[in-house]
Amino acid sequence: MIDVVVIGGGQAGLAAGYYLRRTGLDFVILDAQTGPGGAWRHGWESLRLFSPAPYSPLPGWPMPPQPGETFPTAAHVAQYLADYEARYALPGHRPVRVNQVRRDVGVFVVGTDRGEWVARAVISATGTWQTPHVPAYPGQDVFTGVQLHTVNYRTPERFAGQRVVIVGGGNSAAQILAEVSTVADTLWVTPRPPRFMPDDVDGRVLFDVATARAAA
Repeated sequence: MIDVVVIGGGQAGLAAGYYLRRTGLDFVILDAQTGPGGAWRHGWESLRLFSPAPYSPLPGWPMPPQPGETFPTAAHVAQYLADYEARYALPGHRPVRVNQVRRDVGVFVVGTDRGEWVARAVISATGTWQTPHVPAYPGQDVFTGVQLHTVNYRTPERFAGQRVVIVGGGNSAAQILAEVSTVADTLWVTPRPPRFMPDDVDGRVLFDVATARAAA
């Protein structure tokens, strides 16, 4: 039996592992990926952080800047996560897919495709990338065009010359809209009117405002 099982080896799981390492507890990180990097291994080609590297670290070690890039690419982030895991010798096990967690007389039994782990505590750090939510809408079953979720988007070229509806008001939708609209006739559908910020406002400003509020 071990003290803690962390499910998920992306940034949340690695951050948990950093603090667990400092406690001296016995723990493992179970990750379904074939290598480190979390969901950043699978983003679309132009995906970037919303903030510069100095604003995007995990605990203990700043993210190195990416030469020639103000906003790091997905590949740079994935490499940082891999280096972070190695730097702190975090006990990642992969590929290990967790299929159940159950209680058993004061402990947790974590069932996986590579056996069971028994632990005193479990931290879920799986994220949502592998289980995307695809909402239902009328006519979905008879629509003959392409229906694509963010997790399956890679480049805008496949939509060149087409009419494309992009649904969602978050950063991912806005980024995909910005590049698909350069090659296609696009319509952006959001649950509420989008709120646009000045070009000089990015994650740095948001983090600074949040930090000031927390300090107050």
